[in-house]
Amino acid sequence: MGYATTRTLERVAAAMGVLESAPVQFQATRDVAGGGVLLAVPALLAQGLLRHRPPSYQLPKGFYGIDSIFLLLALMALARIRSVEQLRYQAPGEWGKVLGLDRIPEVRTLRAKIERLCQDLGRAMQWNAELAKEWMARQESAEVYFYCDGHVRVYHGEQTPLPRHYVARERLCLRATVDYWVNAMDGRPFLYVNKEVDPGLIATLQNDVIPWLEKLAPKTPGQERRLAEDPRAHWFTVVFDREGYSPNFFAELFQKRIAILTYHKFPKENWRLEEFTIHRVQLAGGQVVTMKLAERGTRLSNGLWVRQIRKLTDSGHQTALLTTNFSASMGTPAVSLFARWSQENFFRYMREHYGLDRLVEYGTELVPDAIEVVNPDWRRLDSQIRSKNGRRHRLRAEFAALALSEGLSEKDVPVYEQRKGQLQEQIQHLDVEIDNLKQQRKQTPHHIPVKSLPEEERFTRLRTERKHFLDTIKMIAYRAETSLVSLLREHLARSDDARTLVRQIFETEADLLPDLTAKTLSVQIHHLTQAAHDQVLEQLCIALNATQTVFPGTELTMVFKIGSS
Repeated sequence: MGYATTRTLERVAAAMGVLESAPVQFQATRDVAGGGVLLAVPALLAQGLLRHRPPSYQLPKGFYGIDSIFLLLALMALARIRSVEQLRYQAPGEWGKVLGLDRIPEVRTLRAKIERLCQDLGRAMQWNAELAKEWMARQESAEVYFYCDGHVRVYHGEQTPLPRHYVARERLCLRATVDYWVNAMDGRPFLYVNKEVDPGLIATLQNDVIPWLEKLAPKTPGQERRLAEDPRAHWFTVVFDREGYSPNFFAELFQKRIAILTYHKFPKENWRLEEFTIHRVQLAGGQVVTMKLAERGTRLSNGLWVRQIRKLTDSGHQTALLTTNFSASMGTPAVSLFARWSQENFFRYMREHYGLDRLVEYGTELVPDAIEVVNPDWRRLDSQIRSKNGRRHRLRAEFAALALSEGLSEKDVPVYEQRKGQLQEQIQHLDVEIDNLKQQRKQTPHHIPVKSLPEEERFTRLRTERKHFLDTIKMIAYRAETSLVSLLREHLARSDDARTLVRQIFETEADLLPDLTAKTLSVQIHHLTQAAHDQVLEQLCIALNATQTVFPGTELTMVFKIGSS
């Protein structure tokens, strides 16, 4: 049966198909490695780990119930076990004690259960959307901001020749797929959509993100009343970078009562320094800073009237931003746009600690025929035009630099004139070639359906369902960790240490002491490395005990304490 299998009768019953799932039963144990991760259970449940699951998320009869599988995957993410395969190097009995079982499943067993849960395409997105709807409804601020940006996941395998994307962190064009994420101002994720063929930020916002937000974003009676009374009032604000700049798209969102906030792509000349005034503003993290800001109304190329706000830096640079949020004070859009970096920090943190870019499964699936890609013939013509344009530019620069100097001897004049003539002839020849290529490019379709690609150019996409399922659990884990971090920051002298301290707590040993009479499960976290950290942990335990969380599958209320028995 394997190491640490002490519940043999139940396992035999499960093998015979007469056991629905093994009951969760905790035993009094000391020094459980990594037992501190149980402090995240109240936060995981509060974030909806076991709620809103589609009815189709079912497992057949067996030893491991579906709640134990979901809880194991979430705790794995918090314990920095970045893939299912890494469980091979974890003590199965220790993890079993954390879950109230004798041991956790073998890697192949866990893989098989995940595969069964991810049989139907779109199920993970449905679950993610239901969770996102709940998370969005919890936002307390009257001004709701949604941040949208793309994250490029590089693919180094050989299963399929994915299209190339520019990867900013690598400064290279690499084969990759793009996920477009929607986050809150503090970086907490809501949902994401995968694009095996990247249509660009504007197209993704129009066709995927905005329809999802219109379906999921809450609308209070107060908002509905304000929207009815004020034609310029907005429902919520979408924040994105310069890639999403499009006056027509801005006008389309304005008609839907959705405000935009982005950088001005064409700010033109600087404003007078006298227009800038000092404003005290509060950042998303709570810090209060001063900014030099100025504002004007601006009419875009399509006639849409927007607010243009500029921030003056100490070096004299003016950062211009645009918004159709007409109700916020001048400082609020500035702070909200610069808070976009919290989303970049989220991507970096998830890559480093949660294995966001890790390949979940091997294999590919067909790209839907309706999806369009760049025509290879158009791309080749465009590449030739760019190459010849560069060569023409260099020849023109050489032609302009070739000047007749006063010291030129009479015998050198013919050489000079000959060289000038050669350059002019080459430039004229390139002009004709470039014009012909542009005509050919104009007559060539820019995009074609995937099914129309030549056989040697066709590609498949990486499987997405299992990846989205595990990423949704990682979202829940990240949001749970962030909730604990926010509780710790209130008691730390250095608030930046909160995430590091939470990770230390997750790695700390704990004693598990169930009391069936009192119906409690005491989780005694061993002392940390400093007395100051113990004091902060004690405050965290008090806050978690107030939630009266019952461990899933039992009637035991979790009680958190500090100190070994």
